[in-house]
Amino acid sequence: MDRRRFLETGTAAALGLAIAPIARSATEQKSLVSSFDPWVEVHRGNLAHNVVEIGKRAGSRPILAVIKNNGYGAGVANAAGLLEPSDAIAGFAVVKLQEAAALREAGVKKPVLLLGPFDENNLEEAAAREITPMVYTPIGDALDRLAAKRQRPLGIHVCVDTGIGRVGVPHRVAAELIRDLAGRKSVRIEGVMMTFAEDAAFDEEQKKRFVALTDGLASEGVALGKRHAVSSFGLFQHPDFFLDMVRPGMAIYGVYSEQEFRSSPALALRPALALKARVAYVKKLEAGDSAGYNRAYRAEKPVWIATLPVGHTDGLPRGVAGKAKVRIGDSLYPVVASVSASHTIVEIGPEKTVEIGDEVSIFDWRDGSRPEDLGKSSGASVYDLTMHLNPLLPRRIV
Repeated sequence: MDRRRFLETGTAAALGLAIAPIARSATEQKSLVSSFDPWVEVHRGNLAHNVVEIGKRAGSRPILAVIKNNGYGAGVANAAGLLEPSDAIAGFAVVKLQEAAALREAGVKKPVLLLGPFDENNLEEAAAREITPMVYTPIGDALDRLAAKRQRPLGIHVCVDTGIGRVGVPHRVAAELIRDLAGRKSVRIEGVMMTFAEDAAFDEEQKKRFVALTDGLASEGVALGKRHAVSSFGLFQHPDFFLDMVRPGMAIYGVYSEQEFRSSPALALRPALALKARVAYVKKLEAGDSAGYNRAYRAEKPVWIATLPVGHTDGLPRGVAGKAKVRIGDSLYPVVASVSASHTIVEIGPEKTVEIGDEVSIFDWRDGSRPEDLGKSSGASVYDLTMHLNPLLPRRIV
């Protein structure tokens, strides 16, 4: 595979997981990171604001903060460290066991729910770190063995599939599994949960299925812990189904998961994430000059362009070229040519209004350059913009 094909197929994207520390010394930052390298900023004030907004919307119900996928780009340990002091935050939910363990290693004390799959060895490792598993298979015997070894019961959440079809015990047979687990001395059911398919008509059917199941079990005296179903999407769409706890993800970081939600009075969210860099190079193109692979951009008249040292390996989707704008100073400039692995080109205009070293916001918390603005102009998902931020980028808390 040649270099250009390598870039086109996307196989150059960075993979893996790295947990950014909550803080680094100024000396360490300077020794490890070029001043031109892109970075992620996490706005502690906006994060706190969003938690307050969600708490008001949820009627002061406890919030299970979903910080999966490296804290939606903030860094999983950063997110937990900033959120844990809030009384509104009851605990955290992640998908990867590695992330759950990283939270404990970072000193997080509040409950951590593991949403992802595990085997019996993983279960023992999780229990040793007081990580609560989400279960939906008949693993009662394994729980018995582990509880006997630890000489105390294990807390669990049971996931019920009411129609999304990914994971969860099917609602039609869920009562049998929950009764079995609830009847074991080794088990303490701390919650029963479901996930919406986010199809308006079918969501209503899912509610009926979950209520019928949980009400029926409760009438038998089965202790279910906290029932929870609503994610960030549900905070807007299902205020009648907040149940005992809500578990938002994207809303905590102040990003509206759907464009239509931005005009809703339900939540006034403030983005808590920004992707930034500094202008690496500024040059003037003459008429007929080109820029980018395949000469994607061609100057029709003299024009200034700027090169940004940020590309799709950092999490900037290639599809933004020719569609989106980035902020330099107080102005927005269009992305042109192509987004390569480590570079992006923007058109400045007929005058040189930008200098090397100027700070660039790919997205931030200002109107016009919020993640939703970049997503709307380019067709990129706000989930891609945040969750695909390279985990190796420095995270700075502001």
